[in-house]
Amino acid sequence: MIFITAKFRVKPEEAEQWSEISATFTQATRGEEGCLWFDWSRSLDDPTEYVLVEAFRDDAAGAAHVQSDHFKAAQQDLPPHLAETPRIVNFSVPGEDWSRLGELAVD
Repeated sequence: MIFITAKFRVKPEEAEQWSEISATFTQATRGEEGCLWFDWSRSLDDPTEYVLVEAFRDDAAGAAHVQSDHFKAAQQDLPPHLAETPRIVNFSVPGEDWSRLGELAVD
């Protein structure tokens, strides 16, 4: 799978509205056949920072994502709300789901 984590620093005056601002893009991406997950979290230390954790089944699914109409729309719609260019980590990893964290196993 393609595993991606990206940090988005949103303009302070728009940070509270980020979930609404990104909602169309989020919903459309979650509906893609090759999308395994597409989840936003907010930093506990910086209220203007959102972290996106996303995964796609394979390279073809990742390519379909960046070629989609909703991705192209997001390229136009989201940057005006950002304080800086998002930062990203992108890897191909085996599997199609999260692994268990054995060091914190729950009985």
